[in-house]
Amino acid sequence: MLLAAGSSARADMAEDRFILGYATAVLEQQFKLQIGSLQVKDAIILIHAKDLPAPERDKVVEALKQIKGVLRVNIVDVPDKEPLPTPVRPEKSATVELGETTPKGGEFLPEGRLFEGLIADPRTPHFSVAYQRYSGDPELDTVGAISLGAPIGIYENNFWGAGRWQVGIDAAVFAIFDLEAPSTDLVNADYWLGFPFSYRYKDFSTMLRLYHQSSHLGDEFLLRNRADRINVSYEGVDLRVSHDFFKKTARLYVGGGYILRAEPDDLQKGSAQAGLELRSPWAFFVKHFRPVAGLDVQSHEESDWDINWSARAGFQFESEKLRARHLQLLFEYYKGHSPNGQFFAREIEYLGIGLHFYFD
Repeated sequence: MLLAAGSSARADMAEDRFILGYATAVLEQQFKLQIGSLQVKDAIILIHAKDLPAPERDKVVEALKQIKGVLRVNIVDVPDKEPLPTPVRPEKSATVELGETTPKGGEFLPEGRLFEGLIADPRTPHFSVAYQRYSGDPELDTVGAISLGAPIGIYENNFWGAGRWQVGIDAAVFAIFDLEAPSTDLVNADYWLGFPFSYRYKDFSTMLRLYHQSSHLGDEFLLRNRADRINVSYEGVDLRVSHDFFKKTARLYVGGGYILRAEPDDLQKGSAQAGLELRSPWAFFVKHFRPVAGLDVQSHEESDWDINWSARAGFQFESEKLRARHLQLLFEYYKGHSPNGQFFAREIEYLGIGLHFYFD
C-alpha cells in the first residue's frame, strides 16, 4: 500500500509538472506573459490576479482549460504580503514547444475569432441597439439603429507552427428607423454577407474578406416621402491588419477595400480605413465595468475620399457568466457620408448611445 501510494504521488507530481510546463508555454508564446505566481497543484492551475492583465483574463483562462488533464483554473486575489506558495518547477522534458500556437490543433466550429470586431466601425457584424440624434438632416431627427448578426467560425487550425488561421461567415442586417414617424418607419436596411479568412500570430492579426451588401428602403418611408429608390448592391473584397500594444490595452488597425461588381455600375470602387482602440487595464465597480473607446476613420473613392469619423466610448460589462461575450454601453458620434446604403451620398452627423453585444 505504501509503495502504491508513493507511486501515485509521484505520478500526480509528474502530471502537475507537465501541466505547469504546458501552461508556461501557453502564457509565454501565445500571450507573451511570464507569470511568477503560476503553480499547479492536483491538476488545478493557480495564478495571482495581480499578475494577469484584466483584458486578457478570460482568454487566458479558456486557453489554460484546454490543456489535457487540467481540472480547473483559479485566479486568486491575495494580499501582497501573502504570496502564493512557491510553485513546483517543471522538468525540462515537461516543457511543451507550442511554436506560438494554441494546443488545440484543427477544430470545426471553433470558439471565438482571431480578428476581433472593431468597436467604432459602423459595419462590424454584431447585435446592437442604439438611439441616435441627427443634426441638420432634411428628413431624419431621432433615429433608432439596430444590427442583428455575428461572425461564425467554421474551421480553425495552426498555421505551419506560427499562429492560427480561421475561415468563417459574417452575416448581419443593419437597419435604421425614424422614431418621429407615426409608425416608427423602417428607413433603410442593409443586408450583409461575408466570407472572412483570418490569421493571428501573437499580437498581430489580419482578415481578408469577400463580401456582399444590398440596401433597401422601408415601405412606409417610401410611401410617406415619395423618395427615389436606388438599387444599391455590390460585392467586394477588403483587407484589415491589426496590432495590439501594451498587453492589449491599445490596438491600431489599417485596411482597405475594392468593389468587384456594383449596381449602379458607375459606383466608384476604392476605400481605405484606419482606427485606434483603447481598453482600460482596470475594471471598476467590483470589477464589472471596464472603460473602452474606439475611433474609426474611413474614406471612399465614391465621396472623393472625404473622411468619415466614427467614435464610440463607454463601458464594457464583465462577469464570470459572460466569459468570452462582451456587453458594451457606448456613447457614439458620427460625422461623414452615411454608412446606410440608400443614403451613401448624403452627409450626416449624429450623437447617440447604444448597447452592443459581441460573441467572442
